[in-house]
Amino acid sequence: MNVIRKLLNVAIPAAMVVALFFFLPSLLFVKFIYSSFRRSNISEDVAGKVVLITGASSGIGEHIAYEYAKRGALLVLTARRKERLREVAEKARKLGSPEVMVVRADVSKADDRERFVDKALHRFGRLDHLVNNAGIAPVHMFEDFALISDLAPVMETNFWGSVHSTHLAIPHLRKSRGKIIVISSMNGRFPLPRMSLYNASKAALISLYETLRVELDGDVGITIVTPWLVNTQGEFLSKLGLAEGVMKFIPVKAADECARAIVESACRGDEYLTLPSQVRPLFLWKVFCPEVVEWFNRLLFLSQPKTLMKDLNFNLADEKFLKPGH
Repeated sequence: MNVIRKLLNVAIPAAMVVALFFFLPSLLFVKFIYSSFRRSNISEDVAGKVVLITGASSGIGEHIAYEYAKRGALLVLTARRKERLREVAEKARKLGSPEVMVVRADVSKADDRERFVDKALHRFGRLDHLVNNAGIAPVHMFEDFALISDLAPVMETNFWGSVHSTHLAIPHLRKSRGKIIVISSMNGRFPLPRMSLYNASKAALISLYETLRVELDGDVGITIVTPWLVNTQGEFLSKLGLAEGVMKFIPVKAADECARAIVESACRGDEYLTLPSQVRPLFLWKVFCPEVVEWFNRLLFLSQPKTLMKDLNFNLADEKFLKPGH
């Protein structure tokens, strides 16, 4: 029996690798043809449909609201800064949204999550797209946090905020055969130093929504978005410890361009979207050469002394702080 197990331990992985290389070229060709057809021929008309966007007061969330507004969608915008939300709502109306509702809410609080979903349904009677965008990103070496409890808001906002909102929305999204758009991050696949809990929260989102895609069996479409750095040149990268000379070579996506690509991808029904496209090869490096990725991260992000981080006391409630993928 032990001999058979040893043979299977060798034979099964070998057979899987052979099968992968045998079918992969054909599979990639079919996917390429289908993707090209869908890009040019399939796009959902969201005019008159109800779209709920969390974290809509700034960054990607704000510009996603504008993109849906241009397409004539009815909007429900949530964030913690009500005055800023009103400004976004006014611009969204001018861009073409027939009706915009503003709900001041903190996605890290269960009562607030229930309230903005209930208000959206009471006002419009349906829900077609849920955009889980709200997130926070403290930048600090893990061992330098004085209390591990200081990291709790990261998971409450980035993960549980999305989980609870999705759980409340799914019955209504099933009825409309709607979509969930989750703004994760490249950090969920390609984690950067000094952002341990942020990386973990985004990796958890990817795993959750890949599982939900199977469980929902096509009744609700799910687009997982993994942006890298969005509108964060200079300040954010320097706080991560990158030398100024290196920063000019880092691909950064403008928030409005990123939002346009996200809404287009969601309307096509894409399962994944990575922005900017130049960073996609990093997935291959992570799978096949993880040691090189670790060395690269140490070289770029840990080359500065730890004293650099002493002045970094980011307020987790500050929505003005521009973050990777937000």
